[in-house]
Amino acid sequence: MSHRDASRPLRLINATAPIRICDTGGWTDTWFAGHGTIFNIAVTPCVEVQIAVYARDQRTDQITLSAENYGERYAVRLGQPPSKRHALLEAAIAEAAPPEDVALEITISSAMPAGASTGTSAAVTVALLGALDALTTNQTTAEQIAYRAHRVETQRLGLQSGIQDQLCSACGGINLIEMSAYPQAHVSQVQIADPLWWELEHRLLLVFLGKTHSSSAVHEQVIRRLEQVGSAAAELEALRRAAHQSRSALLQGDFVQLGRAMIENTAAQYALHPALIGSEARELIALAQEHKVLGWKVNGAGGEGGSLTLLCGSSASARRALIRAIPQTNPLFHVIPITLSRAGLRVWETTP
Repeated sequence: MSHRDASRPLRLINATAPIRICDTGGWTDTWFAGHGTIFNIAVTPCVEVQIAVYARDQRTDQITLSAENYGERYAVRLGQPPSKRHALLEAAIAEAAPPEDVALEITISSAMPAGASTGTSAAVTVALLGALDALTTNQTTAEQIAYRAHRVETQRLGLQSGIQDQLCSACGGINLIEMSAYPQAHVSQVQIADPLWWELEHRLLLVFLGKTHSSSAVHEQVIRRLEQVGSAAAELEALRRAAHQSRSALLQGDFVQLGRAMIENTAAQYALHPALIGSEARELIALAQEHKVLGWKVNGAGGEGGSLTLLCGSSASARRALIRAIPQTNPLFHVIPITLSRAGLRVWETTP
């Protein structure tokens, strides 16, 4: 066999998965909340995974991982504990170990900044597991992939993780997720007409606050307190209520009420711990208030850094004025272009 033939993959498997914004009800999809209700929206930019499949005897290493955002490429050793380089990726590969007769070159990329609090880690895991599944059964449902992705974080790596990020990424669309017993949840897609979908997409802004989200110590404090207080904590009830209000408002096309639900959710996050609404978030919220924005939601669990979702009013020119003002207020802030994603996990093959 020629060198050229040997270097050509047998198969090229692609997978994409969207990220998540505007997660009202977040924190209630956790083991310490007991039960929960979460509203969230899947958006692009998607995480992208491509797996080049080779015969095992064509490659020195069975699995080579290329994390493009970090400029890193290295061999992954199955059967060993995950390294500190990309433990989540390595744990996902171990969860869906490939057949022994193939070698893989796995390339992963995301247009989202690291630590943006938009469920990017969950989207990466969902996309990677979806692509790896195509090597074997190719019959695992999107929701089953979501639960496998959740298991990678909680069982293989021992991390704290709710279930909403994985389910939103796997299923796509606008969701109401109702968790009766952790981590089992039911996903209901919020169906709206195209004009309302387009209007919502036009009004939403995703703003990265310029630095990686980091608040693990604060999160641990919140978790310890909620573990003691229990699932009936007033703050958790406020968060669950905000999720229901978000769905109801959107179905009615009432953006004022949707914005109010986002604001009330952020206030409930603050009540859990003031540090969950970081200094950068407060700076952006103050600017949003000056520009008469209808709503704001600190994405994810909250803390320093990360991102905010803003819900603008009906004026397109006012929205553009806000976009211009954001980097003027803080040069680290920038708007990340998004579109709503009806699709969740997508997996397909390309001819090499």
